[in-house]
Amino acid sequence: MTNAQQRGRFIAFEGGEGAGKTTQANLLAASLRDRGLSVDVTREPGGTPGAEAIRNLLLDPPGEDARGWSLKAEALLFAAARADHVEHRILPALKAGTWVICDRFVDSSRAYQGGAGGLGDEAILGLHEFGSDGLRPDLTLLLEVDADHLGQRLLERDGGAADAIGGRSAAYHQKVASRFSVLAQANSSGFAAINGLGEPDAVHANVMSAIAPLLESGRP
Repeated sequence: MTNAQQRGRFIAFEGGEGAGKTTQANLLAASLRDRGLSVDVTREPGGTPGAEAIRNLLLDPPGEDARGWSLKAEALLFAAARADHVEHRILPALKAGTWVICDRFVDSSRAYQGGAGGLGDEAILGLHEFGSDGLRPDLTLLLEVDADHLGQRLLERDGGAADAIGGRSAAYHQKVASRFSVLAQANSSGFAAINGLGEPDAVHANVMSAIAPLLESGRP
């Protein structure tokens, strides 16, 4: 296999609402492109027409019932969106040698539906194994920001409005953050925990340090 045909790298950004994932994903993409790499920035739920349709269902549930989807239905919808995303966008890009940067991946389901939602890790991983063949990122970057700062960022970003998941209680989002920390500690080789506070360029510098081994391993 020639260098031009090498499999791309898969990087996921994780963290709570307002942690800065989208900003850091775009900064990382720009830096990688400056190095001459092909990069695809995508998101979950979403990334393909089918997955984007499911995203709309998840974040703005149909009907007048404020409770939205049941926890099991929510987990199934996320898994379905991810399966379509993986098959039609992520895997083809990786096989073509493109670096894929994803704003959220399966660890969000593990933290939100599995952890805070109480469905458990086994159920979420089972759905992921069936729908996406258990695909894991080469590295998951967890942006950690304390609850007080997250609340302020969300207010600035959303102006008091929130989608069906972002608008859940502070206790729910605290459970999400705790679960992310547990997942990162249990898989230290697959995760890099990064302080999400500070100016975006400073956080980006820490992101670049975290992915340096991937860049080194991809050199001829």
